[in-house]
Amino acid sequence: MATTRSRRLDYSESTRAALVDSAVELFTKRGYAGTSLDEVAKRARVTKGALYHHFSGKQALFEAAFEKVESAVFGRLEEIMRGPEPPWQRALNGLREFISSCLDPSYQRIALHEAPVAMGWERWREAEDRASFGLIRSSLEDLIEAGDVDQVPVEITSRMLFGALFAAATEIASSTDPKKVGEQVEGVIVQLLNRLRRTGGGND
Repeated sequence: MATTRSRRLDYSESTRAALVDSAVELFTKRGYAGTSLDEVAKRARVTKGALYHHFSGKQALFEAAFEKVESAVFGRLEEIMRGPEPPWQRALNGLREFISSCLDPSYQRIALHEAPVAMGWERWREAEDRASFGLIRSSLEDLIEAGDVDQVPVEITSRMLFGALFAAATEIASSTDPKKVGEQVEGVIVQLLNRLRRTGGGND
């Protein structure tokens, strides 16, 4: 009996994973409005009934696709922030990884273009806040503890950096030349960070 339940659970999980993968692919290519549940089920090779067993509707499926894309990006960032490098280098590596993620078609289309409309602005901002604000704050705390950055109000400074990063992400995603804008964004934010850095003239 336990083996039967285990097999059913494995099948259910693999079905859900196939649906989410299919949704990521289609939402990336066609956007929220241009993707139908029939297409998602067909690409995942499951019935529409199986889709409704896992998701109440299109928005719930989109949010699962959004979560998958977000988790991949911020999982990589967390790994960088816990790396062996000094805090300043980790911060720069994390910035470059985030900008690189903004160039990824799935993150760009699903998380930056479609999510504010499909999920609503407030829910989208809350989701982004949960995913990234803690990383920004902990990185800033590490920089202060290491002596790289002068004592600053951590909460408000983190909020300002958070706002700058996601304004930058929107600029990259909306640009006709995302790679060029990404390079410009990196240069500007590094300059801002250097203004906070003790050895970079933060007290000028």
